[in-house]
Amino acid sequence: MAAKAVTKESDDPAQDNGNTFIHHAEPVWEHRETYGPPGFKGVFMSSYAALCAAFAAIGGMIFGYDQGVVSIVLVMPQFLSRFSQVSESSSSAGFDKGLLTAMIELGALIGALNQGWMADKISRKYSIIVAVIIFTVGSALQTGSISYAMLVVARLIGGIGIGMLSMVAPLYISEISPPEIRGVLLVLEELSIVTGIVIAYWITYGARYIAGEWAWRLPFLLQLIPGFVLGAGILFLPFSPRWLISKGRDAEGLKALGRLRRLPTTDSRVQHEWFDIRAEVAFHKETSALRHPELQDRSAMSRIELEIASWTDCFRRGCWRRTHVGVGLMFFQQFLGINALIYYSPTLFSTMGLSYSMTLIMSGVLNVTQLVGVTTSLWTMDRFGRRPLLLWGSFLMTVSHFIIAILVGKFSSDWPHHRAAGWVSVAFLLFYMLSFGSSWGPVPWAMPSEIFPSSLRAKGVALSTCSNWLNNFIIGLITPPLVQNTGFGAYTFFAIFCLLSLVWTFYFVPETRGRTLEAMDHIFKDINSEQEEARRKAIEHELIRNHDPTSN
Repeated sequence: MAAKAVTKESDDPAQDNGNTFIHHAEPVWEHRETYGPPGFKGVFMSSYAALCAAFAAIGGMIFGYDQGVVSIVLVMPQFLSRFSQVSESSSSAGFDKGLLTAMIELGALIGALNQGWMADKISRKYSIIVAVIIFTVGSALQTGSISYAMLVVARLIGGIGIGMLSMVAPLYISEISPPEIRGVLLVLEELSIVTGIVIAYWITYGARYIAGEWAWRLPFLLQLIPGFVLGAGILFLPFSPRWLISKGRDAEGLKALGRLRRLPTTDSRVQHEWFDIRAEVAFHKETSALRHPELQDRSAMSRIELEIASWTDCFRRGCWRRTHVGVGLMFFQQFLGINALIYYSPTLFSTMGLSYSMTLIMSGVLNVTQLVGVTTSLWTMDRFGRRPLLLWGSFLMTVSHFIIAILVGKFSSDWPHHRAAGWVSVAFLLFYMLSFGSSWGPVPWAMPSEIFPSSLRAKGVALSTCSNWLNNFIIGLITPPLVQNTGFGAYTFFAIFCLLSLVWTFYFVPETRGRTLEAMDHIFKDINSEQEEARRKAIEHELIRNHDPTSN
């Protein structure tokens, strides 16, 4: 359906009688004036929104830092002397190590699910503050842990905070970003995660030379710093304009939008986006009211039942395709093997014949390689799109895993006499990390926060993030025995899932590059009747007809 764009000459969209503002499956630059060029170049035209997104992405650094710390701490003699349950001499080392690693994912699963209602209730902004407080408590307990049980509980609490941040940060970033550069700004979440991994890894690598328990307590203590910075700084960031409008605070939403775009609220582009958001919010609120007419009396019980019903709406017509894509992206991201390699890379490198010292160094190089891959997506995400990156990433990772599986299976029984094969395996492991970092690293964190309708966005992102943490938890538990008992089988296992991810992406994942958040109904073909189409147009016309340009 074609729609005439609002031009810059008309500062009042209400004067463009009969025009609609949404119903476009094409990128915004094909049908209306943009805030700037698409992709990385456009960041400089929307510098304030980019700065807010970068600050919110500090939450990803907290998660990444924990991953980087654990990968070395688990093989640190000072740590093993305190927590002998995870040392190789313990009969239950495989399970206890997996449980300790996976507790952060279990806590994050709880935290991400909890954020689904909290981010809607108290705002994206304030829910970040709550997450930081919980994370700080968990980190302090980790630093002071004196027993295995205390450390496990501390990681569970810290994980709740991390899970909350991992859900709400991409959500906030997507809602404040101009559509032309939304992919670039959402990459900041994954870039922050991997940066945290790299920083933590090398801090912990250096700290292992400290005599005594501060060798591992200091790295745990330092993770409090980004938490404090985020908790204090978030107070100065604007509220999400889409959250404000969803709460009926349209005027505040317009002001927040103008502040983020660094433009007057009368600018046609700001007005255009404001009308888009209001129309989409009104349409989905009306749809919810028609779907749940008995829960509209605003009583306490009705509000509770409506909250529960809105979760089930994520799996009903109008949203189930998006839930499938969001949950599926996060499922495959974990079963491609990435966190297994991050958590247990020293162990995996040892299966390739490397010495203890070299395994630690190469594990650090592995993380840097992933960082290089993620950095490339700052240019490619909005240039080539999400779907091509996923398809190529799946193909390249499948090849990498299969080659490594063949080499490990053939030569692992006698690495000293096959050093060349060992280093070829290492090379393809690095190639895998580069491929993952440029594709399946950033895209699954970006797309779920783009695809859901306004009324269900927080809950949809929560379900998608829960998928990440649940599968992360499973991977954390199964990887140690998988590596110990199967050798090359671990790489074969992940190679199969890489291949499955390619097939799944080809058939089910649409392209969202350059589309507004309000255009996703057409991307997923969720408006599939003339009645729904007509009702949406009627809502737009009503907003235009009632618009008073002097009120801005």
